[in-house]
Amino acid sequence: MDELTAPEGFLLRPWLPADASAVLRGFAPAEMDRQTDRPVSDRADALAWIADRTRERGARTGYSWAVVGEEGEAIGCVAVRAVNHVHGTGWVSYWATEAARGRGVAPAGVRALALWAFGELGLYRLELGHRTDNPASCRVAVRAGFAPEGIERGKLRYGDARYDVERHARLADDFVNFD
Repeated sequence: MDELTAPEGFLLRPWLPADASAVLRGFAPAEMDRQTDRPVSDRADALAWIADRTRERGARTGYSWAVVGEEGEAIGCVAVRAVNHVHGTGWVSYWATEAARGRGVAPAGVRALALWAFGELGLYRLELGHRTDNPASCRVAVRAGFAPEGIERGKLRYGDARYDVERHARLADDFVNFD
């Protein structure tokens, strides 16, 4: 359970304190402020974020993986959180550093994560959602085999603005062809 390998060659491993700089790069874009419950703006914040991921793993409520590139540095994150073993469900999230975007990091990581969650964790349903104004995130979901299920109107609020969210899901017995 400590490491996974995506067929595309990316390594997935648990986050380490040594990854604090990569976490800071991941959360540097302004839109990433909305992807976490507290700011990640300095090394202490990044270390706290990593410690939270480690605690979730220990509690078996969430599993976050650093997606590692050829140079051995974390370039993205995939996670299944809000794991519910009674219902066999989990919520998937992902991000890639700006430098790694467009290289297939997120779709490859999500595909590997899904296979692990269906197999190792025994989950049946994985869900994710993205703002409808985020087509890149939608492409990741579809490329990872997650089918769109519908729009949740006005689900998210950032400041005074409300955003619709498109929900996607993948089931353990879904046929997904990645060819």
